[in-house]
Amino acid sequence: MSQAAVKASGVADAPDAGRWKALVFIALAQLMVVLDATIVNIALPSAQQDLGISDGNRQWVVTAYALAFGGLLLFGGRIADLWGRKRTFVTGLAGFAVASALGGAATNEAMMFGSRALQGVFGALLAPAALSLLAVMFTDAKERAKAFGIYGAIAGGGGAVGLILGGFLTEYLNWRWTFFVNIPFAIVAAAGAYFVIREPKGGRNRSPLDIPGVILSTLGLVALVYGFTRAESNGWSDALTVGMFVGSAVLLLAFVLVESRVKAPLLPLRVITERNRGGIYLSLGLAIIAMFGLFLFLTYYLQIVKGYTPVKTGFAFLPMIAGMITGSTQIGTRLMTRVAPRLLMGPGFLVAALGMLFLTQLEVDTSYAAVLLPGMLLLGLGMGTAFMPAMSLATMGVEPRDAGVASAMVNTSQQVGGAIGTALLNTIAASATTSYIADHIGGASSRSQQQLVQLQGQVQGYTSAIWFAVGILVVASAIALTFVNAGRPGSGNAVAGSGAGDGAEDELRVPVVAH
Repeated sequence: MSQAAVKASGVADAPDAGRWKALVFIALAQLMVVLDATIVNIALPSAQQDLGISDGNRQWVVTAYALAFGGLLLFGGRIADLWGRKRTFVTGLAGFAVASALGGAATNEAMMFGSRALQGVFGALLAPAALSLLAVMFTDAKERAKAFGIYGAIAGGGGAVGLILGGFLTEYLNWRWTFFVNIPFAIVAAAGAYFVIREPKGGRNRSPLDIPGVILSTLGLVALVYGFTRAESNGWSDALTVGMFVGSAVLLLAFVLVESRVKAPLLPLRVITERNRGGIYLSLGLAIIAMFGLFLFLTYYLQIVKGYTPVKTGFAFLPMIAGMITGSTQIGTRLMTRVAPRLLMGPGFLVAALGMLFLTQLEVDTSYAAVLLPGMLLLGLGMGTAFMPAMSLATMGVEPRDAGVASAMVNTSQQVGGAIGTALLNTIAASATTSYIADHIGGASSRSQQQLVQLQGQVQGYTSAIWFAVGILVVASAIALTFVNAGRPGSGNAVAGSGAGDGAEDELRVPVVAH
């Protein structure tokens, strides 16, 4: 690529000398955000009892965070492009630490819900800024593969680490430490980022903020996430649930129309209409639907059916973490510069589906070593292998001024996928459980037999939902193989149709600019 092209892309020619140190602090911040998604779930029963939160209101500990985070992600990505990614990143970390301190010190349910919403607000600044910093700092194909391998492993495995840490803190200290633990993470990451990160110049998007786009996207995403959250507790035919879905569809359609007409859109449609990125956002969202539901079911299965403690449950997820780290840092990173991304993503999702297939065999007395261990290992291996190229390609070929909002779309697809996965698969599981118990409870004469039927019904519900998750992963694989047609990084066809150069790998030092 010519020097003129490099300058035109807005990315500095010489890579930043401190980029690998910067990766440590970016990864630490990402780990904190991912941990927080699961660590609070483990502590929720204890917090509910201490603060006197009713069963009807306890979902708001999770929902308040999800609504703020999911609704404001696109806005957060645009702020990062406008204000500077480093500044947005540090601000997000500082705010997240303050919100976590408030959550840990909560004395009533209002304070708890408010702190969780505040965590979501600052998380929506932090997450896209972290990913877009990686996108603009690591521009060499091989280095980018390594950096995104580490990031992908943390993004995928952090949730399971949260289960272990949450179990330890809840069991041996108390639930408040699941909030306070974020503070040292945030302080170290913010201090490191402030002194180490040197954001490449020329990548800002100083266009005026698209206020109608911000309002429509935020309200549309909040309505969508809340619709799925409410469907889980109130049913799919509930009037407010249906109203949320209809309202979300209207708002998001209006958002697309506005974005196609305004001069400086919040989400330039060029970011999502490029077939590779569109395919990645869609396949990632589907994969997260399958993953989130499974985390929930396995946690309940291990604790309620098998009687595991929170700590033992966390350790039971270790094979999945090991698989994700191996798939991301060893398989994905090593093959990323040698094969096309779809040849990692498609098979990766299929291997994950095979792992899920193992888990459809769950019964009340299932052996951990025979079924759960190989299932979780394959699931982690497949997801790690697929996530790593997906994260990298989702921000490759994007103009530097769009890096923040493209990164926000990755997070948005995951957040919406998580909300859908929890609601959809939970509904399927609950329906199958109710049906099984109704069919079998009549034959149970003693109390112990009735309890056994209840447990068998729960497991039947989990396996029914996991079968759906298998199908979802197969669809995600098909989408990745069909839509994603980019060549390997450095091949001259890193992003199809982008007009890359002559294919000399050592010349591909910056992301190819998509027009």
